Amino acid sequence: MNHLSLIITREYLTKVRNKSFIIMTFLSPLLIVGIFGLVAYLSNLNNDTVRNISVLDESGLFAEDFESTSHTKYKLLFNVPLEDAKAEAEKNEIYGLLYIPKSENLESLSEGITFYSQDSPSLSMMKDINNMLESKVNILKLKDAGIDSQLINDLRIKVAANQVTFKGEETSKMGSGLKLVFGGAAGYLLFMFIIIYGNMIMRSVIEEKTSRVIEVIISSVKPRVLLLGKIIGTTLAGITQFLIWVILSFALLTAISAIFGVDVAGGAPSQQVIQQGVDGGAEQIVQDVIREINNLPIANLVIMFVLFFVGGYLLYASLYAAVGAAVDSETDTQQFMMPILMPLMLAVYVGFFTVIDNPHGTVSQVFSYIPFTSPVVMLMRIPFGVPLWQQLISVAILFLTFFGTVWFAAKIYRVGILMYGKKPTYKELLKWLRY
Repeated sequence: MNHLSLIITREYLTKVRNKSFIIMTFLSPLLIVGIFGLVAYLSNLNNDTVRNISVLDESGLFAEDFESTSHTKYKLLFNVPLEDAKAEAEKNEIYGLLYIPKSENLESLSEGITFYSQDSPSLSMMKDINNMLESKVNILKLKDAGIDSQLINDLRIKVAANQVTFKGEETSKMGSGLKLVFGGAAGYLLFMFIIIYGNMIMRSVIEEKTSRVIEVIISSVKPRVLLLGKIIGTTLAGITQFLIWVILSFALLTAISAIFGVDVAGGAPSQQVIQQGVDGGAEQIVQDVIREINNLPIANLVIMFVLFFVGGYLLYASLYAAVGAAVDSETDTQQFMMPILMPLMLAVYVGFFTVIDNPHGTVSQVFSYIPFTSPVVMLMRIPFGVPLWQQLISVAILFLTFFGTVWFAAKIYRVGILMYGKKPTYKELLKWLRY
């Protein structure tokens, strides 16, 4: 155990004292905040774009229905031939021309409406135009049938069923969305952490192997202890870097928001818009969000996040270290990386496409017990309410598999770190396991 602590300390200090590690530790938050700021700036530019649309309504039914907004300006054309209207719109670089023909009935009218533009128009804008036209046509259709459309609207009753668990806890669609955000963020964070720092461990093993430093170390330390030391030491270095990123990013975001008054996470609305939103019911939405967050099992989420985060990373890190020991360069790792990454990618896809639809379904439950997918899938399921005994079983299986993987990886590690000049195959690796 004394050797293990020395190796952990050596690996940790080697990583955190590395110049590139130090530079990226402090440069990455600047890049991340800069990217968010650029996205917010571009989003603001995009939102400030004004689209000018000419409307040629030969039917005369929609003259009073086109209301201009801050981003869309409508100009009605009267007694203008279609070809002349198209030529004028193209000449003046108008965003588009909406043509509504004169028809004998509403059915043929709806089929003849055409939007002319230089390029493909915005999907959201076309959706708004189509919804407005459809609403007006349906009102006219009801009027032709002698039905009062306003009476129908007045008779409509909106139904939104209350969501309550058998324990009496209130739930909502917003709550489900928040649970999905928490679970998805936790799973994706683990996925990225494994990819980034797993490669760091693999490169570290390859560097020591090619420099022959490993031959000196292995003479006094067992391969399994050395493997564990490298994994734990690199993990601690990664966690240190990650915590610094979080602190610096938060500090930079707060400073920029305070100095420039801009929400770099997506472009904050103006104070006037915020006030309008509050007056329109946004205050109630904020209260609902806070209530739903308070209803989340925060303590359970934090504890299980740490356990699955650590267990999942250690599991994959041991495999990355084994791959690093088996090869002489990073270019030789490609044939071994796919079997490692496939379960991780599968976990992400299962999480986002299965847990979202049915977090307690058979597929979701099965993959939350498989150790190579459980760190991601179970983390996404927990916000939706998973019995504690299921979580504990999944954690136990994960850590037992980690210890088994360390044994498996150490078998490859103790042979691979002394092998040079030969590209191993899967058949060779199986032989190493029997040594």
